[in-house]
Amino acid sequence: MNCRELLRELSYECVRGSADREITEVVYDSRKIKKGCMFICICGYQVDGHSFAPEAARKGAAAIVVQKDVTLPDEYDTTVIRVEDTRYAMAFIAAAYFDHPADRLKVIGITGTKGKTTTTYLIKSILEQAGYRVGLVGTIETIIGDRHIPAGNTTPESFVLQQYFKEMEDAGCEIVVMEVASQGLKLHRTQGFIFEIGIFTNLEPDHIGPNEHADFEEYQACKGLLFKQCRLGIVNRDDAHVEAVLKDHTCRLETYGLGEGKMDAKGPDAGKDTWLPPSIDIYAQDLKLVNKPGELGVAFRVRADRIPRENENNGCLVSPDGFMQRQSPWPGDFDVEVPAPGRFSVYNALTAIAVCRHFKVAIPQIQKALLAARVKGRIEMVPVSDQFTLLIDYAHNAMSLKSLLSTLREYKPARLVCVFGCGGNRSKLRRFEMGEVSGNYADFTIITSDNPRFEKPQDIIEDIKAGIKKTAGKYIEICDRKEAVAYAISHGQPGDIIVLAGKGHEDYQEIEGVKYPMDERVLISEILEENAFPKSR
Repeated sequence: MNCRELLRELSYECVRGSADREITEVVYDSRKIKKGCMFICICGYQVDGHSFAPEAARKGAAAIVVQKDVTLPDEYDTTVIRVEDTRYAMAFIAAAYFDHPADRLKVIGITGTKGKTTTTYLIKSILEQAGYRVGLVGTIETIIGDRHIPAGNTTPESFVLQQYFKEMEDAGCEIVVMEVASQGLKLHRTQGFIFEIGIFTNLEPDHIGPNEHADFEEYQACKGLLFKQCRLGIVNRDDAHVEAVLKDHTCRLETYGLGEGKMDAKGPDAGKDTWLPPSIDIYAQDLKLVNKPGELGVAFRVRADRIPRENENNGCLVSPDGFMQRQSPWPGDFDVEVPAPGRFSVYNALTAIAVCRHFKVAIPQIQKALLAARVKGRIEMVPVSDQFTLLIDYAHNAMSLKSLLSTLREYKPARLVCVFGCGGNRSKLRRFEMGEVSGNYADFTIITSDNPRFEKPQDIIEDIKAGIKKTAGKYIEICDRKEAVAYAISHGQPGDIIVLAGKGHEDYQEIEGVKYPMDERVLISEILEENAFPKSR
């Protein structure tokens, strides 16, 4: 491609050479520099790409994109393009390089502290049940047709993301659902295209520290960037931070939630079928816990007072804001059951329903997809016994562990047993906090190893114990994770809920810089075989 074409949507200065250069490929990794390429100098946390500019010139790069001054030897015929921010520029260059594939896809982006991963899979499941071909980009993996690509970052670098979009388009995908991390928004990874729908799930303090966000205000502001880059925003009206996240938004808005405080007709029109701007568009009522042998879930009724303009039917009248007045019970009032516990599972399902009604998905398809949906490592129940429930979850900090354990408490288990460890070379405060949470919310804790990395597992366990000793919680320490899981299973009692927390979808254990295969599903299977435990007893 011509260099000038790649830069068409950017403000830039050609400080050396000419922008009328042919470009063979675009790279931002210095190891991939080739003759005729455009090399984009990215300022990373560990390495600054500008230091490789002379090497790029020597290797024959046709153009180098910079945000700082660089000095190149005079003998090399290399064009230098200066922009304000090379990460921002890379997003637009990558979109042009791959011929703007997102323009031909419906891209749905989900941001929030919790629920992103689960909700992406729920949306994908429902839309595929309705016959759509859907790509996925997220924390666990990227899915393109039958290909499953393990994820490095929740939101990939902009160049990789645009490459995925192109591959999804080539594979026949019509829709892409993706997690949008605050870090991805901060680093401009999602620039260069417009989301069809942006979703906000919730917000709590997280990802604050070196190489992440300076404080909660920055974290919150970065989440809000999504709603300046989408056509429609669908947001959790129940979250305390929703107004701050939506500050200066540029998109149309819809809301979802559990319906508390919903507006009703007042005065002389009370009880009449008149339209008032409701404070919430789609909501859940009549929540019920579902407790089956070896399985926990939740059931509820979905209601909506307004329906999207694209679904003009059912005798509704269009209101000034583009929604329609509900003249009779909307057929969107229906019951659903989700095989995952707690109020957060209701929110995740509601989010997916709110999105999928824009794609005219039939209610039976929604019900069937939600009942069948499973997400690896997210409150994932593993059949072991009809006498107790065993589940795997990615909860790896105090906030997520507290949320998980308090949710499971609602099911009134005979005992709530928590098996967890903490990662090495990470905040020690997390260990103290998680120990204290498990001691307060679980009846029995089995402290074990997670990813020790370059620390000694026993040192990490001692830190966790320091937290749990602040409580009256009972515990045992078993350093080997497989032995810890085996102990939990072999000592399972009728009515117990046993949660293996921290690893979730991970299929490895990182020790001294090496990732050894370790999948808790495999561990459970091996334990059942080795000890000849019947799967139902």
